[in-house]
Amino acid sequence: MFLRAGHEVELFATPGPNKAGELSRLAVAQGCDLILAAGGDGTINEAVNGMAGSEVPFGALPAGTANVLANEVGLSSRPDRAAAQLLDAVPTRIALGALDRQGHPRRHFVLLAGVGLDARIVYELDLGLKARMGKFAYWHGGIRQLGRPVPRFHITVDGQTHYASFALITRVRNYGGDFQIARRVKLTDTDFEIVIFQNHHWLGYLRFFVGAVTNRLYSMSGVTVRRGSVAALDAPDDDRIYVQADGEAIGNLPATITALPSALTLLIPRGYAEM
Repeated sequence: MFLRAGHEVELFATPGPNKAGELSRLAVAQGCDLILAAGGDGTINEAVNGMAGSEVPFGALPAGTANVLANEVGLSSRPDRAAAQLLDAVPTRIALGALDRQGHPRRHFVLLAGVGLDARIVYELDLGLKARMGKFAYWHGGIRQLGRPVPRFHITVDGQTHYASFALITRVRNYGGDFQIARRVKLTDTDFEIVIFQNHHWLGYLRFFVGAVTNRLYSMSGVTVRRGSVAALDAPDDDRIYVQADGEAIGNLPATITALPSALTLLIPRGYAEM
């Protein structure tokens, strides 16, 4: 598609996990005018981590297990159709999330970070099942949580501290490609929508799930919604609370998550850019 439009194109295969970032970093250093990543949200996250802060435009070609970014901005799930959309897309400077943990390198994310319950699902994910069954592996991981206690942690936003068992710190409405949790945020915003779940028993999450599907989540007890640019997260010393970013396991608390304005030039379909 890009060749037919008169562009010079060079293809690079990722030889394994955590290699897309190295390739995008090299492409920036070599003066590429545009970087496209074909893959799921994890591959896109890796590529963006290699070029965060640069001025080079970035576009996502949907593939892989899930594509929350494609669903969010209205890109076709077919790579050829998505490529045609990107040729007419609007280069838009957007914020990125930055996840900092002491003693570890900063990790950027495009979409969202999850702390607590959903990150534990990602951390315990059966990778063999994911390779065979795709998104079903996440539902399987969620079912495995039934009956298990959900540890609590602290999240502080703008000086106000909340107890939580799951916190979604997000720049998109779409969650997992299947439904919405956040309702009032866009990639073109400069901050996060932060959804805090305070129930520490798994039965409460069945109620929250129904609330999300029926668009009643924000009026339910046990749910707090905030807007903010910085979230500080800490946990009791005897509990391991996990963190995920763009569906990839990152580690455990404590952590600080910050919105970095104007950190990436993203190719966004006109319909989303003009909303």
